[in-house]
Amino acid sequence: KFDSLVDEKKEEFLAEGGNEIDFYYSNPIKKRFNNTYREYRNKLNAHYKSIQENLKKNLDERLEIIEEIKGLINVEENINTTYKHFKELQERWRHAGPIPRDKYNNAWNSYHHHVEIFYDFLHLNRELRDLDFKHNYEQKLKIIERAEELAQEEDTNHAFRELQVLHKLWKEELGPVAKEHREEIWGRFKKATKTIHDKRQEYFKNLDSIYEENLEKKQDIIDKINAIANEEGSSHGFWQKKIKEIEALREDFFSAGKVPIKVNEATWSKFKESVRNFNRKKNAFYKDLKKEQLSNLQKKLDLIKIAEDNKDNDDFATTTPLMKKIQNDWKTIGHVPRKDSDKIWKQFKNACNHYFDKLHASLNAANKEGLEAYNKKTELLEEIKSIDFTKKKDKGVAIVNDYISKWNAAGKVPSNKRYIEGKFNKVLDGIFKTLDVDTTEAELMKFETKLEDLSNDDDIRHLQNEKTFIRKKIDEMKSEINQLENNLQFFTNVDEDNPVVKEVLNNIENHKESLKVWKMKLSKLRELDQ
Repeated sequence: KFDSLVDEKKEEFLAEGGNEIDFYYSNPIKKRFNNTYREYRNKLNAHYKSIQENLKKNLDERLEIIEEIKGLINVEENINTTYKHFKELQERWRHAGPIPRDKYNNAWNSYHHHVEIFYDFLHLNRELRDLDFKHNYEQKLKIIERAEELAQEEDTNHAFRELQVLHKLWKEELGPVAKEHREEIWGRFKKATKTIHDKRQEYFKNLDSIYEENLEKKQDIIDKINAIANEEGSSHGFWQKKIKEIEALREDFFSAGKVPIKVNEATWSKFKESVRNFNRKKNAFYKDLKKEQLSNLQKKLDLIKIAEDNKDNDDFATTTPLMKKIQNDWKTIGHVPRKDSDKIWKQFKNACNHYFDKLHASLNAANKEGLEAYNKKTELLEEIKSIDFTKKKDKGVAIVNDYISKWNAAGKVPSNKRYIEGKFNKVLDGIFKTLDVDTTEAELMKFETKLEDLSNDDDIRHLQNEKTFIRKKIDEMKSEINQLENNLQFFTNVDEDNPVVKEVLNNIENHKESLKVWKMKLSKLRELDQ
């Protein structure tokens, strides 16, 4: 890789007009690498040298143990003392450590040979020898049984590795058995060993076909990952599901086993690229999702500001539709980052609840006042109905005006009780007829009642609707008057006493009177705006 970098720098140098003989490239990283690598090699050599020294030291230790075992034979001492010394030498042998591989068989054969000679020497104390033979026999039977179990295992590599441990125990840890058992138990152990070795040879013989099968499995997994990477998803749930599928496929890939070495690197590269492609699409989705969620967050923060700015607003007629609208707008906005979700929802909900609690409290109070107004107006209605205005013609208008004032002062009734206003106006119509009150005056007196009701209404739209209605009536009156006057032009040579002409003239006069009343009503409405 460094040589490639040097070639690249050399090409740049020559391309800039430099002379090849003058080119020199030095890289501080390369210097650090060389120094580190040199230090590593020195430590590695020292490590191997230390290993060789330890192997030689261990060999000397083992040869010394063999010589000491040889020296135990025919010594002039108590046999129990000699046997104890022998067991100590065996323990030293077990812990002596590894020796050079080319010296192992000779050392072990020599050790085993002199151990058997020692046991033959022990015939003088058969009890000790037989006890040791019995222990070794029992332990070697256990080793054989385990080896025979391993011979049945499917995992040949595991069986082979454990077999090496069993052989080490057989050779290093245990001594000989009685001569009559030696051939038999060694034969059984050797047979189990051969079975394991044969199965391992067969395994390696079939390894190429196993690797090819593994390659097919891994290619199939790569194809599945590519297929998932090509899917289009637009939801968090979709991608979470696919992430789990990819994780499962990755586990399958890693557990599928080895492939032929010639395609190992290429297969690994394909796998990494397929996973990388999936991750690119997944990351792109979550990047866009994050942008969308941040945009949604800002929209919801804007709604929170509106809610908090208006939560104490007493203009319920204007504010209530606004608060309901932003609640609906909130529902249509998508998700926000999870860390902000609960916090902003509580903030928005608290502001809305604060406003609507205040609204409901106001409505409850207004409803109570409205019922009181209704009861009062019911009493006034019964009172005015009980008056005989035929006997009070001189004071009748004053009495009516007094009741209209009391009626207006009683306040606004609930919307489901407004029918009482119609009843009152109907009673007034009868009274005005009895008192021979001018139609225009009567109409305006009744309008005063309605005007008072509108001025006390919290919903300003009712007042606006009344203005719109009156303007429409004024336009209609003007239009009808124009039409009637146009119709008169057809009667230019007709006497005014003509019944048809008289009817048209009367209509024009009536419409003009009505127009005058409507204009007066509009004027009174405008006075409320001043």
